[in-house]
Amino acid sequence: MASTEIDHDHRLGPLSALGNAVIIGSSGGIGQALVRALAVKARFKRVYCLNRAGQTPSPLPQTGLTQTELTGLAIDLTKEDSILHAAEQVALQGPVSLVLVATGLLQDGEQSPEKTMRHLSSDALMRAFQINAVGPALVAKHFLPLMSREGRSVFAALSARVGSISDNRSGGWYSYRAAKAALNMLIQTLALEHARKFPLGVCVGIHPGTVDTNLSKPFQRGVPSERLFSPELSAAHILRLVQDLTTADSGGLFAWDGTRIAP
Repeated sequence: MASTEIDHDHRLGPLSALGNAVIIGSSGGIGQALVRALAVKARFKRVYCLNRAGQTPSPLPQTGLTQTELTGLAIDLTKEDSILHAAEQVALQGPVSLVLVATGLLQDGEQSPEKTMRHLSSDALMRAFQINAVGPALVAKHFLPLMSREGRSVFAALSARVGSISDNRSGGWYSYRAAKAALNMLIQTLALEHARKFPLGVCVGIHPGTVDTNLSKPFQRGVPSERLFSPELSAAHILRLVQDLTTADSGGLFAWDGTRIAP
């Protein structure tokens, strides 16, 4: 990340408490932890919890809820009309300061990471791209125009180190790697366009590390305990990183600890 000792014009300051925050994928492990952390901090006028069911996480901590209102909205990242409708609802309550896309598909009952090229299939590739790249790109399409023009704003999507082409030395995981690489390129391209109208806006990808969620459970063997993060710790890392971002960081991919990951 850019150093803290930089030109003051690049220092963004805190995210505006007058704006709203949006968590996409708020029913997942990391998404729920992000909502809870934001609710406790009560730094935003309103926190939108977007997921398929349109529900807010439960149970929620009580601290801060008198200052921060939580609103659940339904969204389906595979359907652009659903994304547009959610954005229209959010727009009714004023500008947005923070959008975090905490969604992703590595494995589920329908597919798992490919170990060799023999396991490649068109359906798995298309599904991985739809959820890991296309969905977040369409979220950006409809939510970036809602960002605050008066102060600092951040759009961040959870990406992955394995989406770095230069860092790929082990192979495998074809569809997931390729979809995350596509997401990283989309974020870089979005950042360039977004900066023309929102000079204090930042767009980044974030690698959260290995987090103890359903997404990573089959792949946690061999991960040192100090490198297997709880969702709560992961959320703390993400929010700390978001707080420290500068306009010079826009378009980049960053690890949970703030180090930049090469494309």
